[in-house]
Amino acid sequence: MTEKPATRPSKVTGIEILSADAGWRNYHFVKLTTEDSVTGWSEFDEGFGSPGVGAAIQRLSARVVGQNALQHERIYAELYAATRPAAGGVVAQALGAIENALLDAKAKLLGVPCYELLGGKIRDRVRVYWSHCATWRINHPSWYTPPIEDLDGVKAIGSEVREKKFTALKTNIFTYDADGKPTGWRPGFGSPFQPALNVDRKVLRDLRMHLEAIRDGAGPDIDILLDLNFNAKTEGYLKILRAIVDLDMFWIEIDSFNPEALGYIRRQSPHPVSSCETLLGLREFLPYFREQAMDVAIIDTPWNGVWQSMKIAAAAEAFEVNVAPHNFYGHLCSMMNAHFCAAVPNLRIMEIDIDRLAWDHELFTHLPEIKDGHLIIPDRPGWGTEPNEDGIRAHPPKTSGGLLNYGRKLS
Repeated sequence: MTEKPATRPSKVTGIEILSADAGWRNYHFVKLTTEDSVTGWSEFDEGFGSPGVGAAIQRLSARVVGQNALQHERIYAELYAATRPAAGGVVAQALGAIENALLDAKAKLLGVPCYELLGGKIRDRVRVYWSHCATWRINHPSWYTPPIEDLDGVKAIGSEVREKKFTALKTNIFTYDADGKPTGWRPGFGSPFQPALNVDRKVLRDLRMHLEAIRDGAGPDIDILLDLNFNAKTEGYLKILRAIVDLDMFWIEIDSFNPEALGYIRRQSPHPVSSCETLLGLREFLPYFREQAMDVAIIDTPWNGVWQSMKIAAAAEAFEVNVAPHNFYGHLCSMMNAHFCAAVPNLRIMEIDIDRLAWDHELFTHLPEIKDGHLIIPDRPGWGTEPNEDGIRAHPPKTSGGLLNYGRKLS
């Protein structure tokens, strides 16, 4: 009996890292090739507190080359075994990046979209929220225009969200100087450098003022999400929640490495709480699920790998928790997350950045299609887009960027 071509083994012949300039950071990609001349792609990140992921991928690639690209779970298990004494961190993210490239290659070898590998799609389109709304235009005005320099600009982008038919937006914490100019308040990331992470009265007043301005522009029907990141301790998060108790928030996003502390906050919060975007692997999520620490579990699928992320989502379902992807990278990550969102039953909403770099469209073969605040799930094989190597070469990566340069005055 002749073996079906779709299930014939296809050996990995090479793994390559490519990078491109992404304004205040860089984009990073894995290019995995097979003996059938099929290329599997994934996008990973080194700028969000994870320097060295690319080096880990390159070291691990020797264990991948020569293996059957269809056997992504076996390869993941072998790589995990080889790195078990130091599991987590950049090593875990390297495994996720390799897994995602293998999934793309496998789907292309089978001639199907990646969501078919995940159990098939449940939905044809996914509701998205406009992430970093006002944030990018305030923090990085050289790359995201028009710049926002006052509350009128904040109100205007709220109106823009509504006019472009999005139904939800997410913003961050800002303080305002005497002239009304906003500045991002990110002490959790060292800008300003205030490691105690105390929240004073001015931060509370300015945050409320910022939220009221964006609501004024967006109107009453747009859902507003607030991302507090790692910018406070338990006491400070509770202060913020009390300061905005009467505002109608879709969720408050809080990062905490202590599930008991987060559970304590959630039980006192008038708003739903989301969290866990920086966790790696199901083992790290389980204490948060047991503690009932959040209403929505955020999963970074580029970090964890989409296949592993489906396992985390299944566990969340058992704890009556819905999930949302962490997605503030390039267009390939958005497509990877779109396939995850298409297949996962317990989905809440999908994050996506609408403000883009002027050259983002040059770096990918296909862009996400968004209609009426929803991302349309592509039916092309694999993730449905690939990095454009000519575009990448035209925008070589910077030698600095990401969180490592937050708060630094560079000459």
